[in-house]
Formats: sequence, structure tokens, C-alpha cells
Amino acid sequence: MSKVEHPVAVVTGASRGAGAGIARALGARGATVYVTGRTVTPGSAPLPGTIHETAEAVTASGGKGIAVQVDHADDGQIKTLFEQVEREQGRLDILINNVATIHDDLIKPGGFWERSIELADILTLGLRCHYISSFYAAPMMVRAKSGLIGFTSSFGSVCYMHGAAYGAQKAGVDKFAADMAVDLKDHNVATASIWMGPLVTERTKKALGERPDQYEGFMAQAETPEFTGLLFAALFDDPDLMSLSGQTFIGAELALRYELKDVGGKQPPSYRDMLGEPRIAHPAIVR
Repeated sequence: MSKVEHPVAVVTGASRGAGAGIARALGARGATVYVTGRTVTPGSAPLPGTIHETAEAVTASGGKGIAVQVDHADDGQIKTLFEQVEREQGRLDILINNVATIHDDLIKPGGFWERSIELADILTLGLRCHYISSFYAAPMMVRAKSGLIGFTSSFGSVCYMHGAAYGAQKAGVDKFAADMAVDLKDHNVATASIWMGPLVTERTKKALGERPDQYEGFMAQAETPEFTGLLFAALFDDPDLMSLSGQTFIGAELALRYELKDVGGKQPPSYRDMLGEPRIAHPAIVR
């Protein structure tokens, strides 16, 4: 895939956390980044961060940040977002599907039936919405015969992590990457899912404070949210991207391929031996 000097990107769920870091990293790559999320007013959400703050950080890093308030549980708002991108930019080079609803009960002990039923919301706001976003992004990329649709995922795709709903969401986005790649192959549009390691985010800092015995060891080697953004940028710039399309990557291992280190020069470890490895899709295609 030829290198685009100033790509146009959409990063969903970028008020804070992984999405905000990915957006900032793409901004440093010179991208125009549409930053989506629901939080527009500081202090209005349980955790700090707004889409406007992230957009400003994207611009400060060398790109152009554009904040767009979107409730990704609303298909119509997603459609309007991509209509805006097409109207204003005429193209879309990168879509990072990251938005997800994370309930506070996620890290509480107990069986799935003993925690809030709202944990299942991640299957809508974190799985279905990725399908809808990709649905509206794909036509722009297909016309240009270029583009990357990325998904943020984790080892929870294959091991027990935070319960059934979280695991199903992660397995689902990996499957999206695999199957969308089949449909997009002839159009020179790529897909990829990246397993992130433990992240230093507003939410994990809160979790560390509440349950240090469970998270202190992991957090000592935690990745910055920018790290995954660097990886998506490297994938997009890889001339052999199409040969990698449809795969799920362990972010720490992908960094070795591109000789990338995290912010501060740290080389994050892979947790393959401890937590598992990505599933390999069977080559059969049934239409």
C-alpha cells in the first residue's frame, strides 16, 4: 500500500483511554483524525477526558484533530459521522474501531449472573457498532482501492478475561477482521485486529487503586495508549499490508516486526505464553 502523507482517519471512542492515545499517535503521523465519543464537557463523565481535549492533542502532535460527538449506540449518528467525513475530506484512509462500553462491574468477582446485566451492553456498544462503522467506511475505501480498518482487541479473545460478555466482544472483533478481509481483498482494502496489553489509562489507574493486588504486576509493564496507535500507523504504511490483512496481532510482537518501542523507549512484553495466541482462521470460504 502506497504511503499517504496526510491520511484521513476516524478513531471511535477517543474521549480517553486507548482511543485517545491512538488518535494522538496518528496525529503525530500527520493524520487528520476525526475523534468520536459522547463526552464533550469536562467533569460530565465518571472518568476524565473529552473528545475536544483529544482533538486538541491531535493537532498539537502535528496532525489535525476534529471532534465529533457520536453516540455509537445510534446507527443514524454513525451514518451521519461518515457522511461528514466524506463531505469534508472526500476520502477515508484509516478507521480504528475502538469504542466500547465498560461497566464498573467488569472487574468485580463473581459469575456473570452475579454482576450487572449491563455488562452485556458491550455487545452493542463495542461489537455491533463496529460493524455499522465499517459498513459506512468501506464504500469510501473501496472506491479509492486503499484503506485500513482496524480493531482494538485483547487476549480476552481466547482466554477467560473479565467474563463472558467481554470475551465475546474481543473474539467478535477478531472475527470481524478475518471475515471483512475476505470481502475487501479484491478492493485492496486491509483489516487488522491488535491485541493490546495492559494499558495505562484513566480507567486502569482507577482499577489499580481499587485492586492493587490484582493489577500491580501487570501495570508495571503496561503499554501507553499511543503504542497501539504507532502500530496501526506502521501497518498502514507497510507496502506489504495486504499480505497481512485479516490477521489478529499481538501488539508487543508486531512492534518487533516494525522495530518500534513504546513511548519512553520501553519494549512491552508479549503475554502469549501466559494468556494465549490469536486463532488462525480456516481458509475455507462459504458464500
